[in-house]
Amino acid sequence: MKNYLVIGNPIEHSLSPQLHNYWIKNNNINAIYEKKKLNEDDLQNLISKIRKKEIHGVNVTVPFKKIIISHLDALSIEAESTQSVNTILLKDNKIIGHNTDIDGFGLALQKLELNFRNKKVFILGSGGVVPSIIFALDKMKVSEIIISNRTREKAENLRNLHKNLKIVNWGEIPDFDIIVNATSLGLNPEDKIKIDLTNIGENKLFYDVIYNPKETNFLKTAKELGHKTENGKMMFIYQAMVAFNLWHGIKPEINEEIIKLLDQ
Repeated sequence: MKNYLVIGNPIEHSLSPQLHNYWIKNNNINAIYEKKKLNEDDLQNLISKIRKKEIHGVNVTVPFKKIIISHLDALSIEAESTQSVNTILLKDNKIIGHNTDIDGFGLALQKLELNFRNKKVFILGSGGVVPSIIFALDKMKVSEIIISNRTREKAENLRNLHKNLKIVNWGEIPDFDIIVNATSLGLNPEDKIKIDLTNIGENKLFYDVIYNPKETNFLKTAKELGHKTENGKMMFIYQAMVAFNLWHGIKPEINEEIIKLLDQ
């Protein structure tokens, strides 16, 4: 039996095992997928287990997407460009880091059937998945990407990824069409993002990369103000689909049963 993992800290909120084990069963694969909370000093041992083929694939979530890179042998072009890894596999005895978040975010936005070309996108946060979101938005030819982070210096570090990145101070609200919460504020149902979004105009899209809980306070506030909202569930499903295909050579089906499974 092959062993797969998602690692992170925190990790309790992750629904990756439900999704991957559903696909594993449906495709008659002799494998199991589990979640594991790790600390940074556990990473070397994890890599050793992959090398020994005791673990056959790993998904990586916060706070390890960048930290893990120094432990790997090679990176895909997307992982190299974003300096962010969310999927690991052993291929030809090399441990390779991939980034499936770019496709995850891009496919999720395509599913909304909205035209993102020439739109202004305002991103809250600068860690974890943000480089992948910027990479995907660039492909979509948005007109402007604006970042705000509680620590401005971290946002400045993203300039080498997108030279025309605009950075505003936390609490400052620029003109935008789409706002993305890419912070971890919302994983805890009590969390609130303390910025005033009452005077931003109409018909904005509020997107939260968090999928559990399925409606964060960020999205609740948006709904109350009459804006469109979308959580990170489809992004999560699509990035998992790409990772599953990398590991097993099978593109798994995304159906209503999957979507309901994650809503429970």
